[in-house]
Amino acid sequence: MSRIVLAMYGGVDSSVAAWLLKDAGHDVIGVFMRHGEEAQEACAADGPADFRLPIFNPRANHKQGCCSASDAEDARRVADKLDIPFYALNLQAEFRQIIDYFIAEYTRGRTPNPCVQCNNWLKFGKLFDYADSVRAEFVATGHYARLSNRHTPCAVEGESCSEGNGTGTVPTTYLLRGIDDTKDQSYVLFGIERRLLARMLLPVGEYRKPQIRAIATKLGLRVADKKDSQEICFVTSGKHDEFVRQRRRGVDGGSIDMSGEIVTTEGRLVGTHPGIERFTIGQRKGLGVAMGEPYFVVRIEPETKKVVIGRQEELARSELTARDCNWLSDLPRGDFRCTAKIRYNSPPAAATAERLSDGRLHVTFDEPRYGVAPGQAVVLFDGERVLGGGWIE
Repeated sequence: MSRIVLAMYGGVDSSVAAWLLKDAGHDVIGVFMRHGEEAQEACAADGPADFRLPIFNPRANHKQGCCSASDAEDARRVADKLDIPFYALNLQAEFRQIIDYFIAEYTRGRTPNPCVQCNNWLKFGKLFDYADSVRAEFVATGHYARLSNRHTPCAVEGESCSEGNGTGTVPTTYLLRGIDDTKDQSYVLFGIERRLLARMLLPVGEYRKPQIRAIATKLGLRVADKKDSQEICFVTSGKHDEFVRQRRRGVDGGSIDMSGEIVTTEGRLVGTHPGIERFTIGQRKGLGVAMGEPYFVVRIEPETKKVVIGRQEELARSELTARDCNWLSDLPRGDFRCTAKIRYNSPPAAATAERLSDGRLHVTFDEPRYGVAPGQAVVLFDGERVLGGGWIE
Protein backbone atom coordinates (compact mmCIF):
# COMPACT_ATOMS: atom_id res chain seq x y z
CA MET A 1 0.00 0.00 0.00
CA SER A 2 1.00 3.69 0.00
CA ARG A 3 2.87 5.92 2.41
CA ILE A 4 0.67 8.91 3.27
CA VAL A 5 1.33 12.16 5.14
CA LEU A 6 -1.87 13.13 6.97
CA ALA A 7 -2.52 16.60 8.39
CA MET A 8 -3.91 16.07 11.90
CA TYR A 9 -5.48 18.86 13.95
CA GLY A 10 -6.87 17.03 16.94
CA GLY A 11 -10.45 17.07 15.65
CA VAL A 12 -12.74 14.18 14.89
CA ASP A 13 -12.44 14.47 11.10
CA SER A 14 -8.67 14.15 10.75
CA SER A 15 -8.63 11.57 13.55
CA VAL A 16 -11.09 9.28 11.76
CA ALA A 17 -9.26 9.96 8.49
CA ALA A 18 -6.15 8.51 10.14
CA TRP A 19 -8.02 5.35 11.09
CA LEU A 20 -9.64 4.98 7.66
CA LEU A 21 -6.28 5.21 5.94
CA LYS A 22 -4.55 2.81 8.32
CA ASP A 23 -7.47 0.39 8.21
CA ALA A 24 -7.06 0.32 4.42
CA GLY A 25 -3.49 -0.84 4.94
CA HIS A 26 -1.61 2.40 4.28
CA ASP A 27 1.57 3.59 6.02
CA VAL A 28 0.29 6.77 7.68
CA ILE A 29 2.44 9.60 9.09
CA GLY A 30 0.48 12.14 11.17
CA VAL A 31 1.60 15.76 11.34
CA PHE A 32 0.38 18.79 13.29
CA MET A 33 1.24 22.22 11.89
CA ARG A 34 2.27 24.83 14.46
CA HIS A 35 1.97 28.47 13.52
CA GLY A 36 3.92 29.91 16.44
CA GLU A 37 1.34 32.42 17.66
CA GLU A 38 1.42 32.70 21.42
CA ALA A 39 -1.41 31.12 23.39
CA GLN A 40 -2.05 30.49 27.08
CA GLU A 41 -0.84 26.92 26.82
CA ALA A 42 2.06 25.42 24.93
CA CYS A 43 2.23 22.53 22.53
CA ALA A 44 3.87 19.35 23.73
CA ALA A 45 3.49 17.21 20.65
CA ASP A 46 6.71 15.96 19.10
CA GLY A 47 7.67 12.98 17.01
CA PRO A 48 8.90 9.73 18.61
CA ALA A 49 12.67 9.45 18.92
CA ASP A 50 12.81 6.37 16.69
CA PHE A 51 11.32 8.11 13.66
CA ARG A 52 13.27 11.31 13.13
CA LEU A 53 13.38 13.08 9.79
CA PRO A 54 15.77 15.95 9.08
CA ILE A 55 13.10 18.16 7.51
CA PHE A 56 10.95 17.95 10.64
CA ASN A 57 11.80 19.74 13.87
CA PRO A 58 13.85 17.64 16.27
CA ARG A 59 12.35 16.88 19.68
CA ALA A 60 12.05 20.15 21.59
CA ASN A 61 13.00 20.51 25.23
CA HIS A 62 11.13 23.78 25.64
CA LYS A 63 7.55 24.88 25.28
CA GLN A 64 6.27 26.70 22.24
CA GLY A 65 2.93 28.41 21.84
CA CYS A 66 0.55 27.35 19.08
CA CYS A 67 -3.06 27.70 17.99
CA SER A 68 -4.27 25.25 20.61
CA ALA A 69 -2.16 23.10 22.89
CA SER A 70 -5.16 20.90 23.53
CA ASP A 71 -5.58 20.28 19.79
CA ALA A 72 -1.97 19.20 19.47
CA GLU A 73 -2.32 16.93 22.47
CA ASP A 74 -5.56 15.44 21.13
CA ALA A 75 -3.86 14.70 17.81
CA ARG A 76 -0.91 13.07 19.58
CA ARG A 77 -3.22 10.86 21.66
CA VAL A 78 -5.07 9.70 18.54
CA ALA A 79 -1.78 8.92 16.81
CA ASP A 80 -0.63 6.94 19.84
CA LYS A 81 -3.90 5.01 19.99
CA LEU A 82 -3.73 4.16 16.30
CA ASP A 83 0.00 3.41 16.55
CA ILE A 84 1.12 5.79 13.82
CA PRO A 85 4.15 8.12 13.92
CA PHE A 86 3.30 11.73 14.75
CA TYR A 87 5.19 15.00 14.31
CA ALA A 88 4.62 18.64 15.15
CA LEU A 89 5.92 20.84 12.34
CA ASN A 90 7.09 24.35 13.07
CA LEU A 91 5.69 26.39 10.19
CA GLN A 92 5.87 29.76 11.91
CA ALA A 93 7.69 31.41 9.00
CA GLU A 94 5.19 30.02 6.50
CA PHE A 95 2.22 31.08 8.64
CA ARG A 96 3.71 34.57 8.73
CA GLN A 97 2.89 34.84 5.02
CA ILE A 98 -0.75 34.00 5.74
CA ILE A 99 -0.93 36.43 8.66
CA ASP A 100 0.60 39.22 6.54
CA TYR A 101 -1.99 38.53 3.84
CA PHE A 102 -4.77 38.55 6.46
CA ILE A 103 -3.71 41.93 7.83
CA ALA A 104 -3.11 43.49 4.41
CA GLU A 105 -6.52 42.46 3.05
CA TYR A 106 -8.45 43.89 6.00
CA THR A 107 -6.41 47.10 5.77
CA ARG A 108 -7.45 47.38 2.10
CA GLY A 109 -11.12 47.07 3.03
CA ARG A 110 -11.33 43.52 1.71
CA THR A 111 -12.46 40.32 3.45
CA PRO A 112 -9.67 37.71 3.44
CA ASN A 113 -10.08 33.94 3.51
CA PRO A 114 -7.00 32.61 5.32
CA CYS A 115 -8.34 29.03 5.34
CA VAL A 116 -8.25 28.89 1.54
CA GLN A 117 -4.74 30.31 1.46
CA CYS A 118 -3.61 27.88 4.15
CA ASN A 119 -4.81 25.02 1.96
CA ASN A 120 -3.02 26.51 -1.06
CA TRP A 121 0.27 27.38 0.60
CA LEU A 122 0.61 24.93 3.50
CA LYS A 123 -1.70 21.91 3.64
CA PHE A 124 -1.38 21.23 -0.06
CA GLY A 125 1.74 23.30 -0.59
CA LYS A 126 4.54 22.99 1.95
CA LEU A 127 3.12 19.70 3.21
CA PHE A 128 3.92 18.13 -0.18
CA ASP A 129 7.56 19.11 0.37
CA TYR A 130 7.52 17.15 3.62
CA ALA A 131 5.79 14.25 1.89
CA ASP A 132 8.50 14.18 -0.77
CA SER A 133 11.21 14.17 1.90
CA VAL A 134 9.83 10.95 3.41
CA ARG A 135 9.01 9.40 0.03
CA ALA A 136 5.26 9.56 0.67
CA GLU A 137 3.04 9.13 -2.38
CA PHE A 138 0.07 11.07 -1.01
CA VAL A 139 -0.98 13.94 1.26
CA ALA A 140 -4.32 13.56 3.04
CA THR A 141 -6.58 15.77 5.16
CA GLY A 142 -9.93 15.49 6.89
CA HIS A 143 -11.76 17.81 4.49
CA TYR A 144 -15.31 16.95 3.46
CA ALA A 145 -14.72 16.72 -0.28
CA ARG A 146 -14.05 13.91 -2.74
CA LEU A 147 -11.75 13.03 -5.61
CA SER A 148 -12.71 11.19 -8.78
CA ASN A 149 -10.19 9.52 -11.09
CA ARG A 150 -11.31 9.10 -14.69
CA HIS A 151 -9.83 8.72 -18.16
CA THR A 152 -10.64 11.61 -20.48
CA PRO A 153 -9.85 12.21 -24.18
CA CYS A 154 -6.54 13.85 -25.04
CA ALA A 155 -6.81 17.64 -25.08
CA VAL A 156 -5.68 17.95 -28.72
CA GLU A 157 -7.35 15.76 -31.32
CA GLY A 158 -4.83 13.52 -33.13
CA GLU A 159 -2.08 14.24 -30.61
CA SER A 160 -0.63 11.23 -28.83
CA CYS A 161 -1.27 11.13 -25.12
CA SER A 162 1.74 11.77 -22.92
CA GLU A 163 0.72 8.81 -20.79
CA GLY A 164 1.24 6.51 -23.75
CA ASN A 165 -1.65 4.21 -22.89
CA GLY A 166 -2.68 3.80 -26.51
CA THR A 167 -6.34 4.49 -25.75
CA GLY A 168 -6.47 8.14 -26.77
CA THR A 169 -7.22 9.13 -23.17
CA VAL A 170 -5.33 10.47 -20.18
CA PRO A 171 -6.00 9.86 -16.47
CA THR A 172 -7.68 12.90 -14.91
CA THR A 173 -8.47 13.63 -11.27
CA TYR A 174 -11.44 15.85 -10.43
CA LEU A 175 -12.38 17.51 -7.16
CA LEU A 176 -15.98 16.85 -6.13
CA ARG A 177 -18.30 18.11 -3.43
CA GLY A 178 -18.51 16.03 -0.27
CA ILE A 179 -21.39 13.62 0.30
CA ASP A 180 -22.60 15.68 3.27
CA ASP A 181 -23.97 18.94 1.83
CA THR A 182 -24.07 20.50 5.31
CA LYS A 183 -20.32 19.96 5.77
CA ASP A 184 -19.01 20.17 2.19
CA GLN A 185 -15.60 21.90 2.11
CA SER A 186 -14.78 21.69 -1.58
CA TYR A 187 -15.10 25.50 -1.77
CA VAL A 188 -11.97 26.04 0.33
CA LEU A 189 -9.94 23.66 -1.86
CA PHE A 190 -10.49 25.45 -5.18
CA GLY A 191 -7.02 27.07 -5.16
CA ILE A 192 -4.98 23.86 -5.04
CA GLU A 193 -2.69 23.26 -8.01
CA ARG A 194 -4.43 20.96 -10.44
CA ARG A 195 -1.36 18.76 -10.81
CA LEU A 196 -1.52 17.88 -7.11
CA LEU A 197 -5.04 16.42 -7.21
CA ALA A 198 -3.71 13.01 -8.25
CA ARG A 199 -1.59 12.89 -5.06
CA MET A 200 -4.35 13.92 -2.66
CA LEU A 201 -6.58 11.76 -0.48
CA LEU A 202 -9.77 12.98 1.22
CA PRO A 203 -11.05 9.91 3.09
CA VAL A 204 -13.91 11.49 5.09
CA GLY A 205 -15.55 13.07 2.03
CA GLU A 206 -17.43 9.83 1.35
CA TYR A 207 -19.15 10.06 4.76
CA ARG A 208 -21.63 12.26 6.55
CA LYS A 209 -20.61 13.97 9.77
CA PRO A 210 -22.76 11.75 12.07
CA GLN A 211 -21.11 8.69 10.51
CA ILE A 212 -17.66 10.08 11.26
CA ARG A 213 -18.60 10.75 14.88
CA ALA A 214 -20.08 7.24 15.15
CA ILE A 215 -16.81 5.72 13.90
CA ALA A 216 -14.83 7.77 16.42
CA THR A 217 -17.15 6.64 19.21
CA LYS A 218 -16.80 3.01 18.22
CA LEU A 219 -13.01 3.36 18.21
CA GLY A 220 -13.09 4.95 21.65
CA LEU A 221 -11.48 8.22 20.50
CA ARG A 222 -11.80 11.04 23.03
CA VAL A 223 -12.44 13.50 20.20
CA ALA A 224 -15.67 11.78 19.10
CA ASP A 225 -17.85 14.57 20.52
CA LYS A 226 -15.36 17.41 20.12
CA LYS A 227 -16.95 20.54 18.65
CA ASP A 228 -15.86 21.75 15.23
CA SER A 229 -13.50 24.70 15.24
CA GLN A 230 -15.21 27.96 14.30
CA GLU A 231 -12.30 30.36 14.74
CA ILE A 232 -9.29 31.36 12.65
CA CYS A 233 -6.51 29.22 14.12
CA PHE A 234 -3.89 31.95 14.53
CA VAL A 235 -6.32 34.48 16.05
CA THR A 236 -6.14 32.92 19.50
CA SER A 237 -8.29 35.65 21.07
CA GLY A 238 -11.13 35.08 18.62
CA LYS A 239 -11.23 38.83 17.91
CA HIS A 240 -9.84 39.30 14.42
CA ASP A 241 -10.15 43.12 14.38
CA GLU A 242 -8.03 43.45 17.53
CA PHE A 243 -5.52 41.02 16.04
CA VAL A 244 -5.19 43.17 12.91
CA ARG A 245 -4.88 46.45 14.83
CA GLN A 246 -2.19 45.06 17.16
CA ARG A 247 -0.01 43.78 14.32
CA ARG A 248 -0.53 46.32 11.56
CA ARG A 249 2.47 48.58 11.14
CA GLY A 250 3.39 51.36 8.71
CA VAL A 251 6.67 51.72 6.84
CA ASP A 252 8.10 53.60 9.84
CA GLY A 253 7.13 50.78 12.19
CA GLY A 254 4.33 52.78 13.80
CA SER A 255 0.74 51.65 14.11
CA ILE A 256 -1.77 52.57 11.39
CA ASP A 257 -5.06 54.15 12.41
CA MET A 258 -7.93 52.98 10.18
CA SER A 259 -10.75 54.43 12.31
CA GLY A 260 -13.29 56.65 10.60
CA GLU A 261 -16.90 57.47 9.90
CA ILE A 262 -19.99 55.34 9.35
CA VAL A 263 -22.22 56.89 6.70
CA THR A 264 -25.35 55.86 4.81
CA THR A 265 -25.42 55.40 1.05
CA GLU A 266 -26.91 58.92 0.89
CA GLY A 267 -23.81 60.28 2.65
CA ARG A 268 -25.44 60.94 6.04
CA LEU A 269 -23.03 60.62 8.98
CA VAL A 270 -24.50 58.22 11.56
CA GLY A 271 -21.50 57.22 13.67
CA THR A 272 -17.82 56.40 13.93
CA HIS A 273 -15.87 53.16 14.05
CA PRO A 274 -12.50 52.01 15.53
CA GLY A 275 -11.22 50.53 12.25
CA ILE A 276 -12.44 49.20 8.90
CA GLU A 277 -11.01 45.78 9.77
CA ARG A 278 -14.06 45.28 11.98
CA PHE A 279 -16.41 45.11 8.96
CA THR A 280 -17.22 43.01 5.92
CA ILE A 281 -19.68 43.48 3.07
CA GLY A 282 -23.12 42.21 4.05
CA GLN A 283 -22.50 42.53 7.79
CA ARG A 284 -25.57 43.42 9.84
CA LYS A 285 -24.62 42.85 13.49
CA GLY A 286 -22.04 44.86 15.38
CA LEU A 287 -22.30 48.02 13.30
CA GLY A 288 -22.28 50.18 16.41
CA VAL A 289 -25.18 52.35 15.25
CA ALA A 290 -28.95 52.12 15.80
CA MET A 291 -30.93 52.83 12.64
CA GLY A 292 -34.41 51.68 13.67
CA GLU A 293 -34.46 49.08 10.88
CA PRO A 294 -31.96 46.53 9.49
CA TYR A 295 -28.92 48.10 7.86
CA PHE A 296 -25.97 46.31 6.29
CA VAL A 297 -22.42 47.14 5.28
CA VAL A 298 -22.68 47.95 1.58
CA ARG A 299 -19.22 49.33 0.88
CA ILE A 300 -15.88 49.88 2.64
CA GLU A 301 -13.67 52.76 1.49
CA PRO A 302 -10.08 52.28 2.70
CA GLU A 303 -8.93 55.60 1.21
CA THR A 304 -11.44 57.65 3.23
CA LYS A 305 -11.77 55.03 6.01
CA LYS A 306 -15.53 55.25 5.64
CA VAL A 307 -17.90 52.33 6.21
CA VAL A 308 -21.00 52.78 4.06
CA ILE A 309 -24.23 51.15 5.25
CA GLY A 310 -27.59 50.71 3.53
CA ARG A 311 -30.74 48.64 3.33
CA GLN A 312 -30.65 45.04 2.16
CA GLU A 313 -31.76 45.81 -1.38
CA GLU A 314 -28.68 48.00 -1.78
CA LEU A 315 -26.51 44.90 -1.32
CA ALA A 316 -27.86 43.18 -4.43
CA ARG A 317 -25.33 42.35 -7.15
CA SER A 318 -26.11 40.53 -10.36
CA GLU A 319 -22.51 40.16 -11.55
CA LEU A 320 -18.92 40.17 -10.38
CA THR A 321 -15.38 39.85 -11.66
CA ALA A 322 -12.59 37.82 -10.08
CA ARG A 323 -8.83 37.68 -10.55
CA ASP A 324 -5.97 35.25 -9.79
CA CYS A 325 -8.09 32.35 -10.98
CA ASN A 326 -7.24 28.68 -10.56
CA TRP A 327 -8.87 25.99 -12.67
CA LEU A 328 -9.23 22.33 -11.71
CA SER A 329 -11.10 21.29 -14.88
CA ASP A 330 -10.97 22.17 -18.57
CA LEU A 331 -13.52 24.89 -19.35
CA PRO A 332 -15.73 25.31 -22.42
CA ARG A 333 -14.92 28.06 -24.91
CA GLY A 334 -16.89 31.26 -24.45
CA ASP A 335 -19.47 31.61 -21.71
CA PHE A 336 -20.85 28.57 -19.91
CA ARG A 337 -23.51 27.65 -17.39
CA CYS A 338 -22.56 26.72 -13.84
CA THR A 339 -23.42 27.28 -10.20
CA ALA A 340 -21.32 29.66 -8.14
CA LYS A 341 -20.63 30.15 -4.44
CA ILE A 342 -19.56 33.57 -3.20
CA ARG A 343 -18.73 32.42 0.36
CA TYR A 344 -18.08 29.13 2.09
CA ASN A 345 -21.48 29.14 3.80
CA SER A 346 -23.50 30.49 0.88
CA PRO A 347 -25.55 28.10 -1.29
CA PRO A 348 -24.50 27.56 -4.93
CA ALA A 349 -26.43 29.89 -7.25
CA ALA A 350 -27.22 29.45 -10.94
CA ALA A 351 -24.99 31.63 -13.10
CA THR A 352 -23.30 32.15 -16.45
CA ALA A 353 -19.51 32.51 -16.39
CA GLU A 354 -16.86 33.56 -18.89
CA ARG A 355 -13.09 33.71 -18.79
CA LEU A 356 -11.95 37.15 -19.95
CA SER A 357 -9.01 37.73 -22.28
CA ASP A 358 -6.87 39.07 -19.43
CA GLY A 359 -7.35 35.88 -17.38
CA ARG A 360 -9.99 37.28 -15.07
CA LEU A 361 -13.40 35.68 -14.55
CA HIS A 362 -16.79 37.32 -15.13
CA VAL A 363 -19.88 35.80 -13.48
CA THR A 364 -23.49 36.84 -14.07
CA PHE A 365 -26.10 35.45 -11.68
CA ASP A 366 -29.62 34.45 -12.67
CA GLU A 367 -30.86 36.08 -9.46
CA PRO A 368 -29.11 38.88 -7.51
CA ARG A 369 -26.73 37.81 -4.75
CA TYR A 370 -26.36 39.64 -1.44
CA GLY A 371 -23.08 40.16 0.37
CA VAL A 372 -20.62 39.78 -2.50
CA ALA A 373 -17.41 40.75 -0.71
CA PRO A 374 -14.12 41.73 -2.39
CA GLY A 375 -11.38 39.46 -1.08
CA GLN A 376 -13.59 36.39 -0.82
CA ALA A 377 -13.47 33.62 -3.41
CA VAL A 378 -16.08 32.83 -6.02
CA VAL A 379 -16.00 29.11 -6.81
CA LEU A 380 -17.72 27.53 -9.80
CA PHE A 381 -19.30 24.08 -9.98
CA ASP A 382 -20.61 21.84 -12.72
CA GLY A 383 -23.00 19.70 -10.70
CA GLU A 384 -20.85 18.15 -7.99
CA ARG A 385 -17.55 18.84 -9.79
CA VAL A 386 -15.43 21.85 -8.81
CA LEU A 387 -14.38 23.79 -11.89
CA GLY A 388 -12.23 26.33 -10.05
CA GLY A 389 -12.60 29.99 -9.22
CA GLY A 390 -10.91 33.24 -8.32
CA TRP A 391 -10.75 36.14 -5.87
CA ILE A 392 -13.58 38.66 -6.05
CA GLU A 393 -12.56 42.19 -7.02
